[in-house]
Amino acid sequence: MGASVSFSEQPLVFSCQGDLLVGVVCRPEKPASVAVLIVVGGPQYRAGSHRQFVLLARALAEQGIASFRFDVRGMGDASGEPLGFAATAEDISAALAVFSQVEPSVSRFVLWGLCDGATAAAIYAPNDPRVCGLVLLNPWVRTASSQARTYLKHYYPKRLLDADFWRKLLRGQIRLSDAIRRFIGTIPDLIGPRETRESNAPELAGKIVDALHQAHGRSLIVLSGRDYVAREFEEAVAEVPLFSELVAGDRIDLLHLKAADHTFSSASHRNAVADATAKWVKIAGRCDATL
Repeated sequence: MGASVSFSEQPLVFSCQGDLLVGVVCRPEKPASVAVLIVVGGPQYRAGSHRQFVLLARALAEQGIASFRFDVRGMGDASGEPLGFAATAEDISAALAVFSQVEPSVSRFVLWGLCDGATAAAIYAPNDPRVCGLVLLNPWVRTASSQARTYLKHYYPKRLLDADFWRKLLRGQIRLSDAIRRFIGTIPDLIGPRETRESNAPELAGKIVDALHQAHGRSLIVLSGRDYVAREFEEAVAEVPLFSELVAGDRIDLLHLKAADHTFSSASHRNAVADATAKWVKIAGRCDATL
């Protein structure tokens, strides 16, 4: 992670559409002109699973990068009702506003998000010219049909080749009838009405890709090898031709961590994400730089 740099942390309470949100700024002594806003998604609050966001913020501070992690409405210590990732634009805007006030030397921001926090960040980015880059981890595009297809393609074949599965089955630790019932239960989602199959995950993936195309900067997408959300994203964007064009044109860079799980829970994967994020933020500060 480089030489240790002293940093401080400051809690903030700020308003958003009549509700009060809570966040923590983590700043080095001399922050870079580009900072990171950590967009929290799903049933998460500002600390993250296994303190992922806390550790990320501190790792970035050691690289001279300020960050702000916060609770969206209805989550953690924030007031209000949970609204879901599709309705967090006001939360992100309010967080950027207060972040700018307490860090006036920062002029541009990279949005960082995991899962539906990544999706929310991507959709927001084109609407704010202060956002000069995105770091998106395992973006969320899940629907019932995409989940069913992913399980049929990636989970069940692997399960049938798993010796531990057969040992448990022979010992009676797994009931075959339950396994068959779960398998059959995926079929309605897989073969549901044609209009439903064609308008869910690819539609959301298309919205994300369009947003990345319109955003004011480049994007880094980090995908875990041991995560079905990542597989669903890969398969959904494969149906969006613009995605491959953006990758080929250096608007999007992909980082695959083959052994990582959804939340990058091991120290090695967490550090790999922090290192990649720090590198990306420094690149985002130089518009003509390339990885």
